[in-house]
Amino acid sequence: MIEEPPLITIGAKRNRPTEAQIAAFQGVPTGFVNDAMFGLGALSRDIRPLGEGRDLTCVAAGPALTVDNRPGDLLALLCSLSEISPGDMVVSACAGFQGCAAAGDRVAGMIRNNGAVGFVTDGPMRDYAGIVAVGMPCWCTGLTPASPFGKGPGRIGLPIDIAGQRVESGDMVVADRDGVVIVPFARIDEVITALERVTAAETEMDAEVADGLRIPDGIRDLLETDQVKRI
Repeated sequence: MIEEPPLITIGAKRNRPTEAQIAAFQGVPTGFVNDAMFGLGALSRDIRPLGEGRDLTCVAAGPALTVDNRPGDLLALLCSLSEISPGDMVVSACAGFQGCAAAGDRVAGMIRNNGAVGFVTDGPMRDYAGIVAVGMPCWCTGLTPASPFGKGPGRIGLPIDIAGQRVESGDMVVADRDGVVIVPFARIDEVITALERVTAAETEMDAEVADGLRIPDGIRDLLETDQVKRI
């Protein structure tokens, strides 16, 4: 017979970036972060800013606090409120279940009251107007009025799989209107260094486009080689 698991399991030993590392990702576009990781780290495009950011500014970056719920359940999410550190991004998996909301406005409000700067889930949410009033940046799969339940079991602070990525507490989560990118804890310094190069290249290209660039030099050169066949 399978032994009944505890209702909630909490990982006590969790990584956390330094304040300087966290600061390095503030205001950085998700596209830059993805480029700095050579195209890796983005959650599925199903995870979108709440309401596409029409009524709520959905831009945030911070260390992940991971939450693993069973489909339709939010007990672990509720218990994770006691584990939030200021500046956290709460990343709550529900196995991608779409049959009810993963959270609503009251939970979003309590997450914000505990100091988190954003909430990410692979399920839908509910109480759109209330979440906008609370002002909590959220990323989810959409909206539904259906309610979750709180039965457990669930896990907090342990690795989760969500929207095509493995996420651990302490990974950096960078999110904006384009979506969500995860930077593994072990790669944070590497990505910060790469971001300097990416930002410089993007800034240079922006200036060239603003000055009237029509075709990148590399593409123009390619079109003049024998690698292009005109028929």
